[in-house]
This record gives sequence, structure tokens and C-alpha cells, in this order.
Amino acid sequence: QVQLVESGGGLVQAGGSLRLSCAVSGRTFSTSTMAWFRQTPGKEREFVGWIDSGHLTLYGDFVKGRFTISRDNAKRTVYLQMNSLKPEDTAIYYCATHLASWVSRTSSDYNYWGRGTQVTVSS
Repeated sequence: QVQLVESGGGLVQAGGSLRLSCAVSGRTFSTSTMAWFRQTPGKEREFVGWIDSGHLTLYGDFVKGRFTISRDNAKRTVYLQMNSLKPEDTAIYYCATHLASWVSRTSSDYNYWGRGTQVTVSS
């Protein structure tokens, strides 16, 4: 059984930073693509970015260099460093995986999800 547990969310002022973590237990981590998504009430989950097994990354268009995804395979953890936060970044942030090496920006392609962590950016 695969479990993903996000942490690190909270309340931050606009322009501030947060680092989210996602700890993964269970099956293979190092060869799996890990992704971050976010969701606000009434909207579909939005792609934030992914990191593949070779540490290559891709981000959603809205990121514009503000976020960085990294991973520590020894700790089985993936990180989302968020800088220059804006009020519109307020959302629940989820990490996800499909335990495979291929990559995708589509939330329905990922079948393992954490419960999410709330990020609130005040103006």
C-alpha cells in the first residue's frame, strides 16, 4: 500500500515563501515520477509540476520560476519550494504519483494521492 503525506502548509503573507514536503511510504519511490497539484473550491485540480526519476522537472504555466520541485530519494520525500507567493496561490496542495517513470500533467493519470495541505496567502 502506498501512502503519501503532505506537510508544510500554512498561512503566509504575499511575497513570502513556504516549503511543502511529501513523504512517501510503500513501494518504489526512486524510479517514480512525483507530481504536485493544487485545488481551490469549485475548481478542478491544477497541475503545479512534476519531477521524474532523473530529477528533471516541469512546471505549470502559472509558476513562472517561483516554485521549485526537488526530491530526496534516501528520505523518500519530494519537496515543493514556493517563493514570491501570491494570494491566488491559496489552495490545497496535493502530491501524487503513479509509481511509474512516465510523466504527465493530467491529474487523472495519477492514482496515488496524499490528503493535501492547505496553503493560504494573505494580501
